[in-house]
Order: sequence, then C-alpha cells, then structure tokens
Amino acid sequence: MLRELFFAVFITLIVCQCKKDNNSNCTNPSDMIIGVDLSTYPEIRQDGGLYKNGEGEEINLPEFLHKKGINTVRLKLWHSPSNQHASLAEVSTFSSELKEHGFKIWLDFHYSDSWADPANQIIPQEWSTCDYETLSDSIYNYTYNVISLINPDLVQIGNEINNGFLHPIGHYSEMEQFKSLIDTACKAVRNYNNQIEIMLHYAGHEGSIHFFNHFQFIDYDLIGLSYYPKWHGKSLDSLDITMNSLHDMYNKNIVVAETAYPFTLGWNDYTHNVIGSEEQLILPDFPATAQGQYDFMEEIKRISINQHNGNNGFCYWGGEMIAWKGYQALDGSSWENLALFDFQSKALPVIDAFCISQDD
Repeated sequence: MLRELFFAVFITLIVCQCKKDNNSNCTNPSDMIIGVDLSTYPEIRQDGGLYKNGEGEEINLPEFLHKKGINTVRLKLWHSPSNQHASLAEVSTFSSELKEHGFKIWLDFHYSDSWADPANQIIPQEWSTCDYETLSDSIYNYTYNVISLINPDLVQIGNEINNGFLHPIGHYSEMEQFKSLIDTACKAVRNYNNQIEIMLHYAGHEGSIHFFNHFQFIDYDLIGLSYYPKWHGKSLDSLDITMNSLHDMYNKNIVVAETAYPFTLGWNDYTHNVIGSEEQLILPDFPATAQGQYDFMEEIKRISINQHNGNNGFCYWGGEMIAWKGYQALDGSSWENLALFDFQSKALPVIDAFCISQDD
C-alpha cells in the first residue's frame, strides 16, 4: 500500500513539473504586436462583469493579460456614439489606464458614429452635409485632435475599408476621393508624431493584393487583415501565402488585425451568437473546443510572427465579451463562445497561446 502511494505521489510530481505554469509571467518581444481588442471592457466592467484566472480566482483583467504576454490593446473609436461607449471620453480614459499597465495603444478610427465594416461605412452625422473639401478638413482636424489627446502607439485609419469609408464621398467607386481622404488622415498622424505607426485595414485576404495596389503612394506602415473562417475562407495556408505576398509586393509589415475562434458552439445568454455551427469551423483540425481554440491561435501565431516574411503580429477580437448581462439577456454578448474566458468567466487555455517567450 505504501509503495503504491509513493508511486502515485511520484507520478503526480512528474506531471506537475511538466505542466506549464498558467500563472507565470510572459515577456514578448516589444517590436511585435501581440494584441487583444478590449473595446467592450469598459461597458462590461461598468455593468459588474468579472473575470477569473484558470483556478477561478477573480482577476484584474488588464493586469492579467499583460502578464500573459499581451503587449498591445486595440480600442475602437466612434465619432459621436449614442451613448458614452466607444466615445472619445471613454477611449481616452481607458487608454490612460492601459498605459499604466504597460500596454501599447492601438487606436481604431471607425470614422462613423457606430460600427464600420465592409457593409457599413456610414459617415458621422456631424459631417453628413459636408462637401468633399469640408470633409477633408474635418477628417484632418478630427484625427489630429484625437491623436494629440490620446497619443497612441498605432493608429488604424478606418475599419475594414474594403469598400471605402465615409460613404458616399469616400466610397471605393470614388477611388481618388477615397485615397485622398486616407492620405489626409495619415498626414494628420504624421504631422502630430511621425513615430506613431499607421495601419490600413482590410477584411479578409482574398482581393487584398489588388486593394493595396491603390495605396502605393500613401505614407503608412502596416497592412492589417481580418481573418475569420466564416467569412474569409478556411485555408490558413492561403492566408499565410497572401500575407507573404503582400509584404513582398508592398514592403509593409503585415498584422492579423482581427481574429477569433470558438471554444464551444453553446450559448450562455439568449443573444444570438455570430458563430454557431460546424459549417463555420475549420474541421477536423480545429473543433469548437478549448483545445481547438488553443490550436487555432497557435497556428495564427505561427503565421503572424514570422518577421523574416514581414509578419509582425496578431490581435484577438472580442476576447473580453463574456455574457455579462446574464443568462436571459437578449441584448448581451453575441461572442461569448469565442471569448478568452469560459461560461464561468474562467481563463481558457488559449490565453497561453499569446506567449512567445517564457520568463525564467
């Protein structure tokens, strides 16, 4: 009996020694972007949402993520939102807090009062009657004033601008006006601080080579791509090839600016989930499990930190979007099954996929 007990303890010690320490700190290279988008966190925190580590202990979310190797936080900015969320006041306050935790700030200008994406690029109401010249002045002044207040490390000019932005004046079909407005916003950033990096952001990778050919004479630094299998194809090899081709053709560093993957197809509130079926997954390699989510992000990391090929990092979107309004909420999280925390708000194994180099 004693011999069996000794053997069991010995095996336990071996397993514990081999298991990665989920509470250990990670220090990633500062010249890479290892990021998360935490745009919804101020609202979640205001409503009482809490987060826990893998052992179920309550955590300070920014502090916890920084220790896991995340060095950059992306924040969306809406021009005049219907409430305070994603407003300049909220983003400015939160960015100051994040800087105190050691994060670089990636400011995502939507140039809209609400969501901007390939299907929605609605001009802010305040600018809706502007002609082209007045709009150009407005975007310059607005961009310059925001940058001077927040002083971010990285600025994204528009969000998923496949079809242009500031419609109709900056629509893709009005290419010269579109390019000129992009150039104006970039100049506002450069004129304030030419050390701030500038990103142009495209949703997906198919068609991106042709798209960025229009911007060869614009002064910017980074190409950002969104990648979600539901919308952008299920071939990570194709993503990899396109990223390398973009770097070779345009001499820009490439970042996976948005990505995420489900750890389950289940629900934790009554709000419709954006990703909810196996047809939207990459199977059999990455099932909707905690392990599948982790493996997917390990592959994204492998692709996106290959600096030899100009790939400079990645950003996880919606990692904070737990079902913070309660199980019966109809207006809660449509992303809780893709968060970095499970339905008990405990950190999932995917958190460790953000670490490139472990502290001794």
